[in-house]
Amino acid sequence: MLKKWTLALCLIALCATAEAKDLTNRLGVGIKKNTALDLPELAAVYYPVSDIALAGGLGVDTKKDESRFTANAAVRRLIFKEANMNFYMGGAVGLINFETAGKKESGFELNALFGGEFFLPGLESLGFTFEGGVGIVSADEVRFRTLADGPFSAGIIFYF
Repeated sequence: MLKKWTLALCLIALCATAEAKDLTNRLGVGIKKNTALDLPELAAVYYPVSDIALAGGLGVDTKKDESRFTANAAVRRLIFKEANMNFYMGGAVGLINFETAGKKESGFELNALFGGEFFLPGLESLGFTFEGGVGIVSADEVRFRTLADGPFSAGIIFYF
């Protein structure tokens, strides 16, 4: 009898389906920090369909002789969905402008990204994002770089 109950509980546990966080037609606003200039940004994310997101960010620092500016846009595609977490891959393109000792430089950056966004149970409208990947930055010189968010630099997005 115990074996039958154990088998039944195992089947129920294996057959339970996890519902991924559906963000279709939802707009999120928040903060992030993963550009080449290491500048905090105001961010926005919009999901026009269930597995594609459009994201963007804007960062400004007007410090005299050391100003920095970044604006970027990204596309994400969800590749794996968990109950409280969505994994994605995507790309981003951005404009950068910075000043060093009074000399201004402008350029762009291209990033190939993978990342995840997780939600705490009970706080389903608040997403915590982390991203990693590789990028190319072209300003005063061309450089290649890796990207990675740490636990204290991850983005926080509130969805309406």
